Amino acid sequence: MKKIEAIIKPFKLDDIREALADQGITGMTVTEVKGFGRQKGHTELYRGAEYMVDFLPKVKIEIVVPDEILDMCVETIIKTAQTGKIGDGKIFVYDVEQVIRIRTGEMDEAAI
Repeated sequence: MKKIEAIIKPFKLDDIREALADQGITGMTVTEVKGFGRQKGHTELYRGAEYMVDFLPKVKIEIVVPDEILDMCVETIIKTAQTGKIGDGKIFVYDVEQVIRIRTGEMDEAAI
């Protein structure tokens, strides 16, 4: 099993959720986060004063999937999240040793 962690632009969340649901992915964890990479920050004007915004709003999606559908999920996220502009985000893939559903005690792929 693999854990996919994707950091994306917030306005792409619904599109990605729908695209993954079309592929049969029904569960995910979503967190509002702030950060920056090559995009760095930008300046904004507030009450006549200019200030630097270092951390930009992003959304982190976490999904655990069987190895067999990993590539399809990653490709779906890339295709859906890509705008071609700086700040589209990143995808990280991790190994998952074990999953346990607390309510039933189901383990591994049965618990996803």
